[in-house]
Amino acid sequence: MRRLLRETRVAPADLIQPLFVVSGSNVDRPISSLPGQSHVSADVAAGLAARAQARGVGGMLLFGLPDSKDEQGSSAWDDAGPVQTAIRAIRTQAPGLPVLTDVCLCGYTSHGACGVLRDGDVDNDATLPLLARVALSHARAGADAVAPSDMMDGRVAAIRSAFDGEGLEDVAIFSYSSKFASAFYGPFRDAAGSAPKSGDRKGYQLDPANAREAVREALLDAAEGADALMVKPAMPYLDLIARVRDASPLPLAAYQVSGEYAMLEAAAAAGALDRRTAILESLTAIRRAGADLVITYWASEAAEWLD
Repeated sequence: MRRLLRETRVAPADLIQPLFVVSGSNVDRPISSLPGQSHVSADVAAGLAARAQARGVGGMLLFGLPDSKDEQGSSAWDDAGPVQTAIRAIRTQAPGLPVLTDVCLCGYTSHGACGVLRDGDVDNDATLPLLARVALSHARAGADAVAPSDMMDGRVAAIRSAFDGEGLEDVAIFSYSSKFASAFYGPFRDAAGSAPKSGDRKGYQLDPANAREAVREALLDAAEGADALMVKPAMPYLDLIARVRDASPLPLAAYQVSGEYAMLEAAAAAGALDRRTAILESLTAIRRAGADLVITYWASEAAEWLD
């Protein structure tokens, strides 16, 4: 009866699994800052995707680690890059599983910034065509959706225009619309090799103190043609998930980021809490706040428990 009366439910299909993909084959290299996660090559990624699909997971979100970096991040739109190769491999082993790709330049630029630098600052307008180029490369490789995480103004419109021009209207845009300049990204930046070489990203990511600005950014991205919105991080920003949910009818995702994952794993390893119970409670809280989808490093594991 208790299950019957439950107000908020978490299902495997509500969860999206992030993966860090690299070039090569048979690569499965553990990430020390994210225990339980690995850098994987396309063939290994495809096997993980097939397993996730069998468990009912809603989709995969791919992050790429290039073999080389430059000032513009040109490896990001290499059609033979790790992300593009992984998309095609997943298509063969897990047909029908939605594949999303992260679109940003920070992991591909030699300076670690999310766009083109001019006199030490990111040039918003000069970055937009490069982001569109990355998104097009992913879409042509077979991505179902792209997820721009750069927080440049106008990037959703730029990507939507590029897709329309190529007849790719069916490729969705999952916008990181409310992404905060958070301290909770540390393990991810280590895993993705995307830490800035100097300065920070407070000039284009949101101030953690600004709730109204976060809602405004979400509505701007919706007006530019986003198919879904996102709040990142998740648990420290449950109030923002609720506010964006109330402000827009678009599907809403929340990203349970690397710092959230690492903290809970560390607490469980120290015996401070029950790992499985805490993971499921955290996912329930994010769904209860209003997220339709949760991007979480526990997606495949949690799906097995939920099933």
